[in-house]
Amino acid sequence: MTRVALLVAMAALAGLQVAAAEESALPPALQDVGFDQKLGDQVPLDLVFRDETGREVTLGDYFDSRPVVLSLVYYKCPMLCTLVLDGLTSSLKALSLVPGREFEIVTVSFDPRESPELALAKKEAYLARYGRPEAGEGWHFLTGEEESIRRLAAAVGFRYAYDPELDQFAHASGILVLTPESRIARVLFGIEYAPRDLKLSLVEASQGKIGTLVDQLLLFCFHYDPATGKYGAMVLNLVRAGGAVTVLGGGLAILGMLRRERRRGGKDA
Repeated sequence: MTRVALLVAMAALAGLQVAAAEESALPPALQDVGFDQKLGDQVPLDLVFRDETGREVTLGDYFDSRPVVLSLVYYKCPMLCTLVLDGLTSSLKALSLVPGREFEIVTVSFDPRESPELALAKKEAYLARYGRPEAGEGWHFLTGEEESIRRLAAAVGFRYAYDPELDQFAHASGILVLTPESRIARVLFGIEYAPRDLKLSLVEASQGKIGTLVDQLLLFCFHYDPATGKYGAMVLNLVRAGGAVTVLGGGLAILGMLRRERRRGGKDA
């Protein structure tokens, strides 16, 4: 085996070891938590929720000729959910597109204990942050019963878990863009969404186009408790960052070796 081939094999092995380390680093509470990309799947429109006024609605009420941005959060979340809504609002500010005119936004709490009153408070806070009062007609904050929430979460690949000891939900972060026919067109992961990416996703979804799978870097929302040894998002993502550095370092080493061998080859000729 040549030295370059050996380095390639070592880098591949490092990648496998990193993947295994990430899997083993996940505490039991996060083993079944994630965000699957179910592109092209249709969201059931018969699901019943309540809007921020307490009125009973179905998900289908928000689908007609416009695409929909869907975010699943819970309003009392102490960490990532606020960052998800902050990131979405920041991205919206940079767009000329306006909710209620070119698209709809549906934000759904996945905590069945939360009330329309809490949803209304969240809506008012984020409309004030957004700075476009007219967007209130197109940004909807919903609550619902557990059955509707679970059916919606399963349909869009959003996997979460409740920890009764901490009274918190473990979950990943991201938003979805759906076509007017309620098909999943794209998943944007993380807590910051480039305005260009969001606009392109909305334009393509409005035309019924389905995006392609993208690499995931999941941020998990979960409290770290030293007494129980449960890990939070920052710790887990540092593991991922370390893995990326390892693989990147292996790649750079291979590139350097190739260049040196080429130089030697040129001198020998």
